[in-house]
Amino acid sequence: MKVFKYLILFIVAVSCGPLVSYDYEESTDFSKYKSYNYFDDMETGLSFFDQKRMIRAIDSQLTKLGLERKYNADFYIDISCKDAQNRTNSSFGIGVGGTGGNVGGAISVGVPVTNNLRSREVVIEFIDLKQTEKLIWKAITESYYKPNDTPENREEHFNTVAERIFKRYPPKK
Repeated sequence: MKVFKYLILFIVAVSCGPLVSYDYEESTDFSKYKSYNYFDDMETGLSFFDQKRMIRAIDSQLTKLGLERKYNADFYIDISCKDAQNRTNSSFGIGVGGTGGNVGGAISVGVPVTNNLRSREVVIEFIDLKQTEKLIWKAITESYYKPNDTPENREEHFNTVAERIFKRYPPKK
């Protein structure tokens, strides 16, 4: 029974990792972009502190990629987040059944395995203002989070999300 509990815990943990989808303007030469900044009027949908955590996580990843945050940047970043409706009803069933003669019966109970997690969709867009506000790159990710998590765990969550988002930036043509 212990093995079964650990198996369920492992499946929940693995399924909680953020999945990322990308899109970009194919004619864009990403090697010419050396600096970035954020729009002043972003409405991220995050709390004040979570927005700061997300920006720090993005800054860290873009610095690793050799980009510099500047006032008059080559491109600007827009971040938007929203809680997403859970698309799956994560549960497993326990059943008891029997038959004898011409009689059959069954009892089943669904046990939830979501463990108080919520789903959040994060959209990050890179926009080149010098090319009439041309969208050049976009990433969308959905990941699970705990709304009442500690600040340290939230920081780690945003670092993980940013790391996964920028794993395939710049795009390989």
